[in-house]
Amino acid sequence: MKAGVSRTLVLPTTDINETGKYPICAFFTVAPSAVERETFSEREAKRLPKYPIPVFLIAQLAVHQEKRGEGLGKITLIKAIEYLWNVNTYMRAYAIVVDCLTETARPFYEKYGFKSLGTFHDHERMFLPMHTVGKLFET
Repeated sequence: MKAGVSRTLVLPTTDINETGKYPICAFFTVAPSAVERETFSEREAKRLPKYPIPVFLIAQLAVHQEKRGEGLGKITLIKAIEYLWNVNTYMRAYAIVVDCLTETARPFYEKYGFKSLGTFHDHERMFLPMHTVGKLFET
C-alpha cells in the first residue's frame, strides 16, 4: 500500500479487546494487474484485444485463525468482489483474478464461480469475469 499499488481493507470483529480496539478478523488486498490474452481459452481470447488484458487481482484474502469456520472467508470474498465491482465503475477490468496458494483455495474459489487460467508462478490462477460479477450486483 505504501508504494501505491494496492489497497488492503479489513473486517474488524464486533468485540472490543482489552486495549479498547476492534481486532481484525479478516482482510483482503486488491491491486490492478494484467494477464496475457493467450492465458484465456481460445474461445474467450477471440473476444479480447491483442494486448495484456486488465484485471483486478485479489492479492491476499485471509481470516484470523481463531475465526475460521464461521463463514468469514465467504463474507470477505464477497466484500472484495463487491469492492472491485464498485471500482470497475471508474477503472475497467475484464475479470477478477486470484492465485491459489494452498490446497484448499481452489475448491473455495470454484464454489463461487472462479475458473482456472492455468499455472502462474507454480500456483493455480483462477478468474471470475466482471460480466459474471455484474449479474450479482446489478439491480
